[in-house]
Amino acid sequence: MPVLTRLIPSPVVVDINAGALDDLAGLLADQRISASGKLAIAISGGSGARLRERLTPALPGAEWYEVGGGTLDDAIKLADAMKKGRYDAVVGLGGGKIIDCAKFAAARIGLPLVAVATNLSHDGLCSPVATLDNDAGRGSYGVPNPIAVVIDLDIIREAPVRFVRSGIGDAISNISAVADWELSHRETGEDIDGLAAAMARQAGEAVLRHPGGVGDDSFLQVLAEGLVLTGISMSVAGDSRPASGACHEINHAFDLLFPKRAASHGEQCGLGAAFATHLRGDKETSALMVEVLQRHGLPVMPGEIGFTDAEFVQVVEFAPRTRPGRYTILEHLDLSTDEIRDAYASYAKTISS
Repeated sequence: MPVLTRLIPSPVVVDINAGALDDLAGLLADQRISASGKLAIAISGGSGARLRERLTPALPGAEWYEVGGGTLDDAIKLADAMKKGRYDAVVGLGGGKIIDCAKFAAARIGLPLVAVATNLSHDGLCSPVATLDNDAGRGSYGVPNPIAVVIDLDIIREAPVRFVRSGIGDAISNISAVADWELSHRETGEDIDGLAAAMARQAGEAVLRHPGGVGDDSFLQVLAEGLVLTGISMSVAGDSRPASGACHEINHAFDLLFPKRAASHGEQCGLGAAFATHLRGDKETSALMVEVLQRHGLPVMPGEIGFTDAEFVQVVEFAPRTRPGRYTILEHLDLSTDEIRDAYASYAKTISS
């Protein structure tokens, strides 16, 4: 008998609009996530502390936990502290580090997570992965998807614009990541999930082709929706493949080779996507990526984030080692140092012409 449908792991509710935070208590009660208001809320010491003052009157039954950073130890300490209480759900209120710590802690103590994002720096806010620093560098830990995602566009506008720019680079990189997945399917026979690929690609295309800017609510809405859809696409696929190809290998290489100089995740992924798309021979899409990244104030050349051409060549050469077993345009071409140098010179020439 054929399978007629499948269940897709996704949040029960996604609320993206201006003022969404003002109705957080009502939303959780209406969706039967927390009718009692007994919540464990993880926050940072910065913006989270300010939002605590604003939200405390509406959430009198909540207990607040300040997270020290974004390490595995921080997440374990958070879980140990929270397990002493009796809560309906865990709320991660903040940026990526806070939400990832809250994801891990919620999974560890068996509670659903509500992700309340205060910036749009990357697609991790709704993904089934918690990325945490550990003694070996950085690790990715499988966790359940958030049961709810709340993004208040008023709060997003208050965050430094660099966070929005980072999210743009991460979203656009989906297009390159899906192209790498399709390449692997053709060359190695790797299975590809068409639904996950479609969700990730369309999320990236929506951001790439939107005419608005970082100060426009309509653009922020599309970006937020794109990042949420990307997270769900990873749940559909069962791993990060829909949103992680050569672009993210290049990003990881920057982080590993130059940990004290690395730029933001989205800046590196956007640059990596434009270069990988050029390598793939899709000069038209690469040129469009470059144009859009520049329009939003993102780097398209390594010098714009403080790296020399030679260092970028080193990054690209090292990149395949960051994800053993993943097949992308970098593994497919298997370029020598000189060939990478020539390919980068060709890419740079198209930007300057």
